[in-house]
Amino acid sequence: MARDSRWVWHLTPPCPPVWQQPFLNVFRHFKVDEWKRSSKEGDVAVVTDKTLKCTVYRVRGPVSAGNYIQLPKTSTQSLGLTGRYLYVLFRPLPAKHFVIHLDLCTEDSQVIRVSFSNFFKEFKSTATWLQFPFICETGTPRKGVGSPGARWTCLQLDLHDILLVYLNRRYSQLKSIRLCASLLVRNLYTSDLCFDPAVTVAEARRAKLPITPIPREMAFPVPKGESWHDHYVHVRFPSDSSKTSSEAVQKSCSPSEAVLAGPVPRLLPHPAAFSKLVQDSLALMVQKHGPTASRQAPSVPRPLPEVSVSCERSEVCSVGGPSGRSQEPLAWVKATDKHVVSDSLHVSARQTTVEPTAPEDASPQESPGRKQNQQEAALGKDRFQQRSFLPDPVLRLKGVIGFGGHSTKWALWTRDGAAVVYPCHAVIVVLCVNTREQRLFLGHTDKVSALALDGNGSLLASAQARPHSMLRLWDFQTGECLSLFQSPVHTVCSLSFSDSGEVLCGVGKDRHGRMMVVVWGTAQVGRGGEAVILTKVHSDVDIQAFEVAFFDETRMASCGRGSVRLWRLRGGGLRSCPVDLGEHHALEFTDLAFRQAQDGHTLYVCSRSGHILEIDHQSMAVRRARRLLPTQTPGGPLPQKQAFSSGPGIAISSLSVSQAKCAVGSEDGYLRLWPLDFSSVLLEAEHEGPISSVRVSPDGLRVLSTTSSGHLGFLDILSREYSVLVRSHAAPVLALATECSRGQLATVSQDHTVRIWDLATLQQLYDFASPEEAPCAVAFHPTQPTFFCGFSSGAVRSFSLEATEVLVEHRCHRGAITGLAASPDGSLLFSSCSRGSLAQYHSGAPRCRILRVAANVVCQEACPNPSALVVSGDSRLLAFVGPSKYTVTVMDTTSLDELLRVDIGTLDLAGSRLDSAVAICFGPAPPGHLLVSTSSNMVAVLDATSGRLVRELSCVPPAACSVLALSGDGRFLLTAADRAIKVWNYSAQAGPGCQVYIGHSEPVRAVAFTPDQQQLLSVGDAIFLWDVLAPSEKSPPGSIQGSPGAPPTCEAGLGTRQLEDMVSGANGLPRQQVPMPSQASPPWLDICARPPKDHDGAFSMSDESCGPEGLCQASGPPVLVQKEAGRAGDGAWGATGGPWDLGRPPHPRDWPSGLRTDPAAPGRQGMVTYRANGEPKAPIGPGACSTGRARAQPPTRPDSYRHFTTRYKASLLAKGLSFPAVGDEQLHLKAVMGYNGNGRANLVWRPDTGFFAYTCGRLVVVEDLHSGVQQHWLGHPEEISTLALSHDAQVLASASGRSSTASRCQIRVWDVPGGSCRQLLSHHDTAVQALAFSPDDRLLVTLGDYGDRTLALWSTATYELVSSTCLPEPVHGVAFNPWDAGELACVGQGAVTLWLLQQRGGDVSLQVHREPIPEEVGGCELTSLCYGTTPLLYCGSNAGQVCVWDMCVGRCFLAWDADDGEIGVLLCSGARLVSGSNTRRLRLWAVGAVPELRRKGSGVRSSSVFMERELTLDGAVVSAVFHESMDMGVVGTTAGTLWYVSWTEGTSTRLISGHRSKVNEVVFSPSESHCATCSDDGSVRVWSVASMELLIQFQVLSQSCLCLSWSPPSCEHPEQQRVAAGYSDGTLRLFSIPRIAMELKMHPHSAALTAIAFSADGQTILSGDKDGLVAVSRPRTGMTFRVLSDHRGAPICTIQSTRREYGDFGAEGVDLWLAASGDQQVSVWASNWLQDRCELVDWLSFPAPALTEVPSCLPPSLAAFCPWDEALLVCAGLGVHHEVVFYSLRQKQVMEKIPLPFFAVSMSLSPGAHLMAIGFSERVLRLVDCASGAVQDFAGHDDSVQLCRFAPSARLLFTAAHSEILVWEVTGH
Repeated sequence: MARDSRWVWHLTPPCPPVWQQPFLNVFRHFKVDEWKRSSKEGDVAVVTDKTLKCTVYRVRGPVSAGNYIQLPKTSTQSLGLTGRYLYVLFRPLPAKHFVIHLDLCTEDSQVIRVSFSNFFKEFKSTATWLQFPFICETGTPRKGVGSPGARWTCLQLDLHDILLVYLNRRYSQLKSIRLCASLLVRNLYTSDLCFDPAVTVAEARRAKLPITPIPREMAFPVPKGESWHDHYVHVRFPSDSSKTSSEAVQKSCSPSEAVLAGPVPRLLPHPAAFSKLVQDSLALMVQKHGPTASRQAPSVPRPLPEVSVSCERSEVCSVGGPSGRSQEPLAWVKATDKHVVSDSLHVSARQTTVEPTAPEDASPQESPGRKQNQQEAALGKDRFQQRSFLPDPVLRLKGVIGFGGHSTKWALWTRDGAAVVYPCHAVIVVLCVNTREQRLFLGHTDKVSALALDGNGSLLASAQARPHSMLRLWDFQTGECLSLFQSPVHTVCSLSFSDSGEVLCGVGKDRHGRMMVVVWGTAQVGRGGEAVILTKVHSDVDIQAFEVAFFDETRMASCGRGSVRLWRLRGGGLRSCPVDLGEHHALEFTDLAFRQAQDGHTLYVCSRSGHILEIDHQSMAVRRARRLLPTQTPGGPLPQKQAFSSGPGIAISSLSVSQAKCAVGSEDGYLRLWPLDFSSVLLEAEHEGPISSVRVSPDGLRVLSTTSSGHLGFLDILSREYSVLVRSHAAPVLALATECSRGQLATVSQDHTVRIWDLATLQQLYDFASPEEAPCAVAFHPTQPTFFCGFSSGAVRSFSLEATEVLVEHRCHRGAITGLAASPDGSLLFSSCSRGSLAQYHSGAPRCRILRVAANVVCQEACPNPSALVVSGDSRLLAFVGPSKYTVTVMDTTSLDELLRVDIGTLDLAGSRLDSAVAICFGPAPPGHLLVSTSSNMVAVLDATSGRLVRELSCVPPAACSVLALSGDGRFLLTAADRAIKVWNYSAQAGPGCQVYIGHSEPVRAVAFTPDQQQLLSVGDAIFLWDVLAPSEKSPPGSIQGSPGAPPTCEAGLGTRQLEDMVSGANGLPRQQVPMPSQASPPWLDICARPPKDHDGAFSMSDESCGPEGLCQASGPPVLVQKEAGRAGDGAWGATGGPWDLGRPPHPRDWPSGLRTDPAAPGRQGMVTYRANGEPKAPIGPGACSTGRARAQPPTRPDSYRHFTTRYKASLLAKGLSFPAVGDEQLHLKAVMGYNGNGRANLVWRPDTGFFAYTCGRLVVVEDLHSGVQQHWLGHPEEISTLALSHDAQVLASASGRSSTASRCQIRVWDVPGGSCRQLLSHHDTAVQALAFSPDDRLLVTLGDYGDRTLALWSTATYELVSSTCLPEPVHGVAFNPWDAGELACVGQGAVTLWLLQQRGGDVSLQVHREPIPEEVGGCELTSLCYGTTPLLYCGSNAGQVCVWDMCVGRCFLAWDADDGEIGVLLCSGARLVSGSNTRRLRLWAVGAVPELRRKGSGVRSSSVFMERELTLDGAVVSAVFHESMDMGVVGTTAGTLWYVSWTEGTSTRLISGHRSKVNEVVFSPSESHCATCSDDGSVRVWSVASMELLIQFQVLSQSCLCLSWSPPSCEHPEQQRVAAGYSDGTLRLFSIPRIAMELKMHPHSAALTAIAFSADGQTILSGDKDGLVAVSRPRTGMTFRVLSDHRGAPICTIQSTRREYGDFGAEGVDLWLAASGDQQVSVWASNWLQDRCELVDWLSFPAPALTEVPSCLPPSLAAFCPWDEALLVCAGLGVHHEVVFYSLRQKQVMEKIPLPFFAVSMSLSPGAHLMAIGFSERVLRLVDCASGAVQDFAGHDDSVQLCRFAPSARLLFTAAHSEILVWEVTGH
């Protein structure tokens, strides 16, 4: 059986040996001076150190590897030291490198090498090696103190946490140590105690310090009256090891999941460049936590602290111009004194572009604008104006669509709360909340990483990410850049202004990765001065947030991982003091905020664990701590104070405080508004993604929130409404398309979404998500409301915006779509792909169809490019790059006849390399030009008819134009290269000038003019909308808006629709959804799947003013806001679901929060009300209760996954076999690996008795969860569908499908204590859907599936059939009433059916009562049910709803949306309900208030039902059993996994797992400690043979793993144990088992690999494929050096290699190997691969039978070397007779034949006794004793036994049938 892990036990670490306590002197214990138990190499000597005044060991030499001290002496020995801490007392030799190697053993006996050296430049890690750089910082030493690099150091290593943090492994012991040159070492110590080397025992006792002083033996001598830190260095690694959790790693953690990302760790000694007071305080701060303090595991590795505070005096760090004012990095060629925000940045030139100079490249002495001014003077003013555009500039940036870029946490309110300020990559946007007008701040050349606004709203500070954090200070009112300077911080991550605006603080990391705080003085910036550095400080603590106090600009606060510090600016220096956090010292703090209070100023800090701390600013102590837990009711009060470790809290990412409220944003996507006493939630809004920041407006009436998915919006507290201000793509935009009549824009992005925008408002209309395939190209239909989209899978889909449906999908391409173009007349559509094919479609009709597909005509090297495939304006010509990148082809659009092919490589004859085409576009019809941009930075204008070169446009700087676009009138040409956009005066024939525009922080991917030619769109990092300021041809010159004389503005009139009036109401009908916040935006649709035929669906719409809705009041009934319904004629949101459900829904704001219409209910558009009581009772109908077995029409499977469907099997169970007598079996079934995820409710568990059973195939597996011992109950002929356990746990019922030899299904009743079958029942025809025992265990009900439709009732006393009822329709579930044994309920199509049992004497009759689902709930099917507290019945539906029925009155009074898919499992106990669905979700609901809701009626509007926890598993939930407390349970999924679920811990642990597809191979390690299996599911799994637990899994997606081989035992070293796997795509992968990594991937075959084997020495791999080729490869080099084609034409079935002596076989070689192919051919070879020799030894051909004898599924050809006779070859498979043949390689003849009853499909020979195991497709395993000829047959599998493998010890036999693996124990040999 397969168990990934057992029940969760709390592991107690073993007690260390007493002789190692309290510490161990390693040198003394191992007697290093004698060199008997240790070794030395090279220059190792004993010297006397003057500082320590004792003898030490000196290790020096030019090569570290040749000069070392090693303990123990040999690598085969082990030190066996278990101490947690290792203390290394050493001194690095000045200007020399040293290395320290430690070999650590983990609890799973894995050896990890950990190395420290000052030679390493960066941190590196593998699965078995960690390398940490040790930085010996140098500086100015104190008087009398040596350089820090030459001081004695106490290196304290926490070995436990090093493995825990960086490899997620548990430390066991220290195996060996190697100290390499160049260093002095005094001694090594190990201990479980954390010592402070700076404090002696006497000092600790005298000062009563709460720390562990260092023992006298380990102490360094300190002169009297001096400090320890003045002479020595203490390095502790990891730096916060005292805060690291010891229990962070569960036993079941896979080593493959152990790599944690994080900052680069560096070991930094404590420098001496600070005062003694700072040293002492910091040293105590770092070390004050003892080893027994509570610890929490860090999420990422952390660098060692730099315990240094180096303060520098104020500096001036700015780039100034001649006048002292900072200049812009990019400026006009015409000199300007100011840079107004509204002016777009560009550079004008004549024929050569003036390249902008970034401020980072300018020296501090020279203004970056000087070069441009000088160049302009050289050009001459008159000449410059003559060549320039009119007006200049010709473009003005109007608006941007996007948010974030570097970070999504920066969004600020203006002082009046009327606008918000946020970054959009390199642009800063000021957005007016009411009018949606944008004001843009331009100047940054890279993504903005931080923003800050002063308290007066007059000064704005911004920093860009790179290079090296350039900062800008802006006049916020005018938009003028007042100062530009570079920060000493490499990357500024946070900025904070003082309230007065005179102090600016920046936080980030320097180029060494150290945290730095910089304080600038900005008082003189607005008066012509510059920002000056007041101080800059390095800090050894992590800083996530930093804020200047609003009440005192000299006081600041910061928080980060494990620290909250208060800072003060005094005397030109910045100092900090930590807040005593007590038990909260290990938390990771994320944000903070100050608040003015009556009793002082309070600091609020939030953490990733859900804690919110109130800190007294004066006393620097935690005043109050609270925690946000996921178990509380949304909108309900917080629970009472809980224990600190009461489960995981909700991760809080940001908080903001006003005078009366606190806004909290968390990673679960909720924005919550609390009062300051945190007594209850005032308001709550759910977002689409994790919230990254929240900000309360200055008036306290609005809360601004941002999400990591790129959404920006605000919550209006008074109206309780949420408005989305900005939506954006989360990745670069790839392409765009514009639509003429509706003014719409379509974009596709790398975030796998397609979005439709309104060009007038820049608001999003629709969005589509495609998780599995990326959209690449998009195009609108010119005349119809349709757009087309091409995807990376090669699909081209057509969408209708008017009918809101997918019209058609085409998959004629095999590669990703690279181009998509529609002809202007709308008749044709063209697409190209990366495989070179070109497709032509007829798009005149609503549903486009394919006309032609041409192969290998388009360049295959092209990337998706909007300018790669274009159609001329008259729709006559089609142009593209191809067939190669050096040619451009022009075709006729109608016939696809080639009209012209231009060789681009000949255009530039003077060039040094061949030119290639990059982008193309057509010019206006007359004169008919074709423009081509080339790789030589040129735009060639060609005649589209003759191909003649008309003229050239030279592009400078040297970057090829990847995008071309020409205006409709042919006046302007747009080119884009990298981040710049160029506008060319294309109509000027002689020397057309160009203007360059910047603003994008990433390369521009596409540009286009809007249909009216008045605006320009460019996309890349975001979407930019530019106004074209040039007059039209018909307008007089004086009518130009925005001419040079007019003052430039940059305000985008982005008006928004008026909000509808709000009405609130309530009714007495059952609620369709639990009152909870609705989704922030319309659902994203999966557009990967092919749409069903004639299928419509629902279209996702976005609304910018109604994002996260569903605001919950704190107390009382919630106000459900309902707005006006949509206009008549908008259409019904109507078609039923599916992946292409694109029916247009009503406006999102039209529906009240907490309610949702059912899109599947016809004729109910917009219905949101329910009637107060349910439908009247109705009978089932005529014939419903008849007991006859009349058969209706052939049944169709219902739309419910609850129905069991047996897996298709072509095999049949054999008859008349030789089954052994009881007690004589030579095989005993030991274990089963796997769980049948195809079953339904096939799992039972009784926690009080410990009985645990599940099914695997036709077996019932009963397992002891503590010991892992299994019992196997065999008897069913077919796959078991379901189980049921009686309430007294004495009887188990199991049901299987109908076999080929029986007419009915089989139900077996088992005696649990004895494990025997008590009764055999048979009644149902097809399959049994469900089983259930009555509460008193007197009755058993069996329910047939949709094909049987029979409900049967059995008496458990006699197991006689009491009653049988034929049902008119399929029933999905059945359950007995736990309070009344005479009542049971069934659920099915649209109703709940109640059956009442009435007994009159010996007769039992059934009365039927049917309760239909209310119309308001929807026309769904009920698929699951369970009883709750009396008299409640919970039912789940295929639409994801849970309905609650009052069984006393027979009505449904409550319903809510519990899932997105079908709910197949429902369990209830007390006040908790568990639901499981086919969406893989398992959810825990709190339903304690439902009985109260029933009593008070449905008018009660409270948050009665809420979800406590949610888990996502690996498949649809099919079985579940939980403890009565509902705290823990076992859940089964369709993936074949049993999960142990603990709701208390919120975890799911694999209990039992197996392959979900056919198992193809089982191989063993040479020592038989492990085995590996592979399957069609693409996985390779490594198991422990002793415990059958899954240890490692290697997964390859979209491929099947068909063969496997383990490296042979000749590979002595454990680190060389590898597994070779062959896959269906012809690849071969080599996996290292010790390293848990893929070492090599080869592609030796073009067809699927079917067999693989290592050579005897393990240095060569033989692989065969289904085409019959055998490849010989060397894994060391990855080269295939020989291919044998002798078996070509038939698949290779078997390859085996062994080492033999070959003299008597007539051939020479080192290896003997064989290959068997499917055409009954077996070849035997002798080879010496090192000498590249291979010689055929023998060739065997077996005759094939007549075709009439050949089975439907041909068995493989099987061959193997006989393990007990080296000269024998054993063959089986397809032949004339069913037999096994023994062939002698010496005598060249058949020696023996063993007859078989059937064809063998698998075979294995025992390496011990003369036993042979043979598997048949008739589901039988045969064991043959070749010595005596005795045979024994064994049953157990439910399908063909396709695999048999003996273990190397011959004690175990593994067999496989489909996905189930049985492990047999061989007895008697």
